[in-house]
Amino acid sequence: MNPFVRALRREPKQLVRLGLWSVVEAAPAFLIGHAVARAIEDGFAQAQPLTGLIWLAALGLAWLAGAVAARQVVLAVAAVAEPFRDDLLTRVVEGAIRTGTGRDSAAVARAGLQVELARDAFAAVVTTVRGFVFTVVSVVLGLLTLAPETLVLVMPPFLAGLALFLASLPALARRQRAYLVADERLAEAMAGMAGGLRDIEACGLREDVTGRLGRRVGAQAAAARTLARVSAVRTAALAAGGWLPVVLVLAGTPWLLERGVGAGVVVGTLAYVTQSLAPALGGLVQGLGVAGVRLAVSLGRILTMAPAPAPALPAIRPSGGEVRLGAVTFAYGPHSAPVLESLDLTIPEGDHLAVVGPSGAGKSTLASLISGVLRPGEGEVLVGGVPADRLDPAVRVLIPQEAYVFRGTLRENLLYYLRTGSGPADVEAADAGLAEAVDAVGLADFVEELGGYDAQVEPGALSAGQRQLIALTRAYLAPASLIILDEATCHLDPVTEARAEAAFARRGGTLVVVAHRLTSALRARRILLMDGTRITIGTHEELIRTSPLYADLAGHWHPEPVS
Repeated sequence: MNPFVRALRREPKQLVRLGLWSVVEAAPAFLIGHAVARAIEDGFAQAQPLTGLIWLAALGLAWLAGAVAARQVVLAVAAVAEPFRDDLLTRVVEGAIRTGTGRDSAAVARAGLQVELARDAFAAVVTTVRGFVFTVVSVVLGLLTLAPETLVLVMPPFLAGLALFLASLPALARRQRAYLVADERLAEAMAGMAGGLRDIEACGLREDVTGRLGRRVGAQAAAARTLARVSAVRTAALAAGGWLPVVLVLAGTPWLLERGVGAGVVVGTLAYVTQSLAPALGGLVQGLGVAGVRLAVSLGRILTMAPAPAPALPAIRPSGGEVRLGAVTFAYGPHSAPVLESLDLTIPEGDHLAVVGPSGAGKSTLASLISGVLRPGEGEVLVGGVPADRLDPAVRVLIPQEAYVFRGTLRENLLYYLRTGSGPADVEAADAGLAEAVDAVGLADFVEELGGYDAQVEPGALSAGQRQLIALTRAYLAPASLIILDEATCHLDPVTEARAEAAFARRGGTLVVVAHRLTSALRARRILLMDGTRITIGTHEELIRTSPLYADLAGHWHPEPVS
């Protein structure tokens, strides 16, 4: 479903609230013609100034009520626009994770900017279109009840101007998008040039770079001129729909007078056109012509950068714990070199595998594929015969390098993966499990320092090592049979790291450790060495004999003293 439509259907109560307050806000648009006409014909023209003033006072009260309603309209629109932004942000984040573009911080920043632009444009479009519709309906009802003859003079040119503007919107959207693309390309070229000024000058590339930038500037200027030409249609639409009715009413005044329409009604009709109808059309032209086009362009960019995911399939619990990768190839983007290529790997159930290799070799990518966070471009990743991305979340736990801790009690953080009941036996069993896990992983000193399991945790006040210990203890307590530690102990000292990894080795299940130190490899049953798209697997002794790269890594490693 289109995000725009979904956002409107998501908050039906807010839409009802928006509609009710819009009726109040549009009251002056309905009353203005009647108030002016009656004030003239029944009041001032009849030497009854008090009657005229009462009608004008009624109009003033309507404007005050409209001002109060306008504030409520803004709040109601915000209540609809914020979920719209949340939906788009969710889509962008999920798309970045799914496609791997999350590693491109510039792309994510651009997508975030597009989301903010879309949110603001969405709110502007909802506000503008709503105001236009309610104002036009109010004016039509006002003219019908004041003098139906005036509709013949007012509505045809108004509808013609509206049709002209709406017909120009597709072309306006295309030109706006072309202008934004040209502007982004110029900004990217300028940023790249600014970062390499010294190299450009040193290599004598000034003329070449200047020429390329000149072409970018020319393209942006051409796009701006084309956009300006199409935007000129808005002026013609406003002239036809907003001011031609005034001319026709003035020219048709004798015809109206012949049909018994008084001078006060003619002035009231002009008030409807100049004070309600023309401003409403002007707001629509400005709102849709700018905010509407921006919304369409931003949504198009967002949907291109983060296409809709496939419908979610039910999670599956595997029958076993063997991890098998078959001919797996993965790259971050269609034009990027593969990080993993035709990788075949089997991790038996209950294995303890350490993954080592140079930075950028694909260790974290492998961890994300095994956990189901990433999907392979080719091949398959199976856990117990089930595709990794279809696994029941309770089956596996992935702890990345930057561990996540949320605000709440320490107990809530540690028992996050568990589902305990509310009876005394459940609480007692959970506390017993907590004590065992805390002691095994090495969190006991921190628990005592914090003040117990029911003490509040403030993530920003914790060190990176403390956050990692909390996340490790949480994973230790989880019912998962597959634990993946992606440099999850890198902020711990060697002694604490050894204690935590030994606890997970005793815990049982399958353990995959992306090693931060070579000591993690020495504690594992098997070691997977990654070097580009090549892998080697074996024990420490086997790799020392058969792999020059591993021997070189081991030769530069000096074990830390253990106190």
